[in-house]
Amino acid sequence: MADIGFYHLTRTGADQALPPLLGRTLAAGQRAVVICGTPERVAALDASLWLCPEPDWLPHGTAAMGEADLQPIWLTTQDEAPNNARFLFLIDGGVSARLDRFDRVFDLFDGTDEAALTAARARWRAAKEAGHALTYWQQAERGWEKKV
Repeated sequence: MADIGFYHLTRTGADQALPPLLGRTLAAGQRAVVICGTPERVAALDASLWLCPEPDWLPHGTAAMGEADLQPIWLTTQDEAPNNARFLFLIDGGVSARLDRFDRVFDLFDGTDEAALTAARARWRAAKEAGHALTYWQQAERGWEKKV
């Protein structure tokens, strides 16, 4: 079973919240796959990760670049981990039927969008019923606060 953290975005969007989380993932010696909602989102995230100031280096790839096995971070719309990632990031309501294949799952959702909140609650219930270990994090002024 995976450790799944639900990350309630209340102060920024995923584009700003994701880089520090990915940076910590790489610092821990892990690989990541990020499942995005659309191909356009993959392209936009690809560009923003190359330009992000902190951390200043987030090596990553997409299907357009190829060589998935060499990529520490893989951006995709597919439920896949061709880079053998053990950490999964879900944004834009992305889902995976393979949660149990990951050590950690980060489900980032927009707290200002009622449909996104409803969908995140449904994913929480499904993950709980499947027996995964769940935590809930909410954006605060200085990072993330774990809520009970």
